[in-house]
Amino acid sequence: MSENTRKIKLLKMWEILKTETDEEHPMSTPELIERLAKEGIPVDRKILYSDIELLNDYGYEVLKETDRSNKYFVEDRSFNPSEVRFLIDAVRSSAFITEKKTEELINKIAMLAGSQRGNILKENITKALIVKGTNEIIYYSVDTIVNAIKKKRKIGFNYFDHDEKGKTVYRKDKEDPSKNKWYVVNPVSTVIDNGQYYLVCYDDKHEGKLANYRIDRMDKVEMLDEPITKNNKIAEDKKRKQFEMFGGEPKTVEFIAERNLLEVFLDKFGKNIKIRTTDEGKLRCTVDVEQSPIFINWCCSFGNRLTVISPPSTIGLIKDHLAETIAQYEDK
Repeated sequence: MSENTRKIKLLKMWEILKTETDEEHPMSTPELIERLAKEGIPVDRKILYSDIELLNDYGYEVLKETDRSNKYFVEDRSFNPSEVRFLIDAVRSSAFITEKKTEELINKIAMLAGSQRGNILKENITKALIVKGTNEIIYYSVDTIVNAIKKKRKIGFNYFDHDEKGKTVYRKDKEDPSKNKWYVVNPVSTVIDNGQYYLVCYDDKHEGKLANYRIDRMDKVEMLDEPITKNNKIAEDKKRKQFEMFGGEPKTVEFIAERNLLEVFLDKFGKNIKIRTTDEGKLRCTVDVEQSPIFINWCCSFGNRLTVISPPSTIGLIKDHLAETIAQYEDK
């Protein structure tokens, strides 16, 4: 055995045991010798035993199962199978991750549980009924954004929508419609909401007002040399008041609802909602939100099971929304 082979032998042995074994899938002495031979590393049985002891002496714990022949495995994992499954399911249900990248990430995540368990986890995945994104450069965009936040620098980008055929349509510069609009913003954070990935930011023109942009619809994202413009007017709790990543006027909204909606409210608002019981046994709830069209639609989605009682401006928007909806069907 050459000097280089001897140097790499213990490292390769640890790599094989760590990635290919666990307590349910130990590797016998002959199997381990055969695996090392495939890597071009010949080793006899007696030397193998001393090598295993040496790994354990230096803290690389290799456990031994004694039966008719010794079997070895590495039990310690950074992630257990349940934790790995949570990560796999999160990737699978994220709309902004493309199908191609979803499969790549699932393969990598599954290996966190070791190859044996990882293969089992991958085999038992049911594809979510979700429309996946198509923007493969989103990962480079996220990397640029995170780097800019860390270095406290502004970013620039183009932004696009889609037409009825699904074709990309870039937003145009108002002063020169022949050019795509170039956004320059101060990045604050990235947020995942309802399976989509958003950039939370603000520009220098709209003082104190946060904006959200879907990262999968951002293109040519660049970190600029210009440092961010500090803005002390942006509230730290702004993010929790937003509703489905669509900004609006901050409001404290109070409503009365049926008790069977309690879990819905807790899932939506968490500890940020104040709830008490009325004399009639209903829920009286108070929550701080940004009053967006999405929030108005949400209030109306429960029919007579939820009634907004304040503020008057929110009640007025709900009445207008319902009147417009009814008008659509009057002549049908």
